[in-house]
Amino acid sequence: MRLALAGDEGAYRRLLEELGTTFRRLVRARLSKANRGNAEVEDIVQEVLLAVHLKRHTWDPRLPFAPWVHTVARHKLIDALRRQGVRHFESVDDFADVLPAPSDTQSDLGDAERLISQLKQRQQQIVRAMAVEGRPAADVASEIGMTEGAVRVALHRALKDLARLFRETQ
Repeated sequence: MRLALAGDEGAYRRLLEELGTTFRRLVRARLSKANRGNAEVEDIVQEVLLAVHLKRHTWDPRLPFAPWVHTVARHKLIDALRRQGVRHFESVDDFADVLPAPSDTQSDLGDAERLISQLKQRQQQIVRAMAVEGRPAADVASEIGMTEGAVRVALHRALKDLARLFRETQ
């Protein structure tokens, strides 16, 4: 890639050929793992190669090339699987031995309440009514004298603030 970025067309052609070969194997294996056929392999590989071509200027030559190009390929593969509606589910039963024990619900509620109490009063009221009690936005809006849309916006902003507060405690 360094040679290709320096203008060596032969090196760039060889790079794309090698990436194509590598990613055909990788995509074929990933599609197989997702219980998909090989019909999409070439389309996905071409998307990867096009993305590499269009985004090659974003690669920092001081860093290794392989992680960058594999990230591009992984994202293109994920995009293709999402377009096809492929979802991979694992049974929770398979992980019973490694899942953490159920937490103390009271402690969890106390942590949530501590974070909620750091919000502005109106936000606290909306979060408790809608997110904790599960009340509809229309009911909350009429109770506190706001429009339903304004309540939804306020809830969204409050949840965003809660997420920030949570990250700050971690």
